[in-house]
Amino acid sequence: MLIECIPNFSEGRDARVIDAIAAAIRAVDGVTLLDVSADHDHNRAVMTFVGDAPAVEQAAFAGIATAAQHIDLTRHRGEHPRIGAADVVPFVPLRGATMADCVHLARRLGERVGAELGLPVYLYEEAATRPERRNLADVRRPRYEGLRQRIAHDPAWTPDYGAARLGKAGAVAIGARQPLIAFNVYLDTDDARIAQAIAETVRESGGGLPALKALGLRVAGQAQVSMNVIDFRRTGLNAIMRAVREEAAKHGVGVTHSELVGLIPRRALLSAALESLQLPPETHALILEERIGNMMGDFQEITFE
Repeated sequence: MLIECIPNFSEGRDARVIDAIAAAIRAVDGVTLLDVSADHDHNRAVMTFVGDAPAVEQAAFAGIATAAQHIDLTRHRGEHPRIGAADVVPFVPLRGATMADCVHLARRLGERVGAELGLPVYLYEEAATRPERRNLADVRRPRYEGLRQRIAHDPAWTPDYGAARLGKAGAVAIGARQPLIAFNVYLDTDDARIAQAIAETVRESGGGLPALKALGLRVAGQAQVSMNVIDFRRTGLNAIMRAVREEAAKHGVGVTHSELVGLIPRRALLSAALESLQLPPETHALILEERIGNMMGDFQEITFE
């Protein structure tokens, strides 16, 4: 069984805190930490690790506990919405695991975090116990400051696990979902209002592209359209770039570059390449490294002199 966990922590500036969280995850036997991505302006770190269910659960708990110990949300400032030190903890089935396995894992971890760490836990996506909490954006809408005012008095914000009070470490959203691509596009302007207008147009909730969430922010002096691609099989990266470029042109600006946050499935990049070259999808089978790997079990990169 191979399960992926991609927790997002509300710290992207203090390397000591980021390293402490990463070390807590690495210390769990049976877990491999694949990637650590930190952003100063978002003030956020995204970590990706894999393993079997017990190991991944223990590593996620260790990361949450370490983040809660080191991160103070009353002093935290960043561009990205957040409700907690360990803000979002999703589980994704990769090999030999089902979505039901990940739902069970998310709920078991949520119960443990609430009982042992005393943090409020909200279950989202496939693990949600209430339909209004399936969408992560809805769970995180009040942000830490708004949730702090509502959690103890508004029944709509009673957590699934843990006490209905918000301390310095905030709350945790724990869920189960399909693979997601965090994809950001930068514009040649510093006007975040343009990025916000583009985001509102291209995202699914605004009548735009299916399975796409988007925000407009100002990052490193540039306007950024920050996106989550919920299902790249429904909406590919090429379609997203076309839509962003078209909307940017309407505002008299262009795209300077894009970036990934965390890891991306190989098929998503291959699909984008094949579409841009107008090659049929079955061309996947003609990739040299893929054919060698499938036939010989050797997926090492081939270098050409």
